[in-house]
Amino acid sequence: MDINQLSKRFILFANDECADSSKLYETLSKETAKDEELLIICSHAKEGQPIPNLFFGAVHYLLLKGVRHELADYYLSLVEEPKKSTHAFVHFKSFCEEYKEEIIHLLQTKLVQTNEVRRCAYLYPSFSCIYEKTNKPLALIEIGTSAGLQLLCDQYQYSYDGLHRYGNLNSPLSLSSEIIGENVPSFKKEAYPVHSRCGIDLHINDLRDQEDICWLKALIWPEHMERRNEFEAAASILKESVDELNLVEGDGIELLPQIVEGLPQNVTVCVFRTHVANQMPLETKKQLLQTIDELGRDRDIFHLYNNISDRFLHLDSYIDGRKTEETLAETAGHGEWFSWNVQETTHV
Repeated sequence: MDINQLSKRFILFANDECADSSKLYETLSKETAKDEELLIICSHAKEGQPIPNLFFGAVHYLLLKGVRHELADYYLSLVEEPKKSTHAFVHFKSFCEEYKEEIIHLLQTKLVQTNEVRRCAYLYPSFSCIYEKTNKPLALIEIGTSAGLQLLCDQYQYSYDGLHRYGNLNSPLSLSSEIIGENVPSFKKEAYPVHSRCGIDLHINDLRDQEDICWLKALIWPEHMERRNEFEAAASILKESVDELNLVEGDGIELLPQIVEGLPQNVTVCVFRTHVANQMPLETKKQLLQTIDELGRDRDIFHLYNNISDRFLHLDSYIDGRKTEETLAETAGHGEWFSWNVQETTHV
């Protein structure tokens, strides 16, 4: 990849994603954008990957694995009182020079598969909305499932105002998210029924495998202690529910038709994904939409997604051969807030 384009990616990452969220990554990203040696290291990443996330994840992974270096003193995930991030880059550069080959190997072999469980806070009302349309149990199919934590969306409890609780009120994991604006989704306190849960990914992360657990933790930004705690709680729930999940390695577009074909007619087919399309080439995005269009001609199906053409959460519904497109919400990347604003277009 062109070094100038890589530099721009790190600047955008710093300004659009890290500002007010991770001072450490904001600082490192701005400095990396000016450092040709580090950008050359980053150029070894797999095509289509969000390179800043992958690069910082690789460094974080090595530190979590026990590599000893002064850089660790700047990571809240590793020390109780981290040093100021403004002084971190010189140690970061030193670390990357010393462990260059290990970092390149990770860039070439790992994928950004952040299994952000708090995104379920906006998936829960979205799935509730789908269930209200059909009153049939949901057959969930997630493309880009990682470890499958979002397939258990109905197994968590939720709070949007700090007072009322929704979902599984007995769940050990409670997720909080802020609804911004006057529009509030209509959903019941109790969760929708689920018929089946199928997750597809090029690499399934097995939460019984310490290697996979370490990589998923490395993708969580160092300052985000709450996200780490939520991941741990969700992982514990998944381990107890693993028999309910059908996790399949492979190409989601190729596998989708046969998975849908195997589902009974008395269920609501719901294909969904969050923040996966930004890793797909344009042609792949078009192919996915075309595949679901074709499936929607033969049976009712719902497609919930973001990051195909914009950052908004969209729902495409196919009922009796008629397609309805809805823009449901604007969402934060880690699910900490969403703005519910349904806009609908119907195609005959």
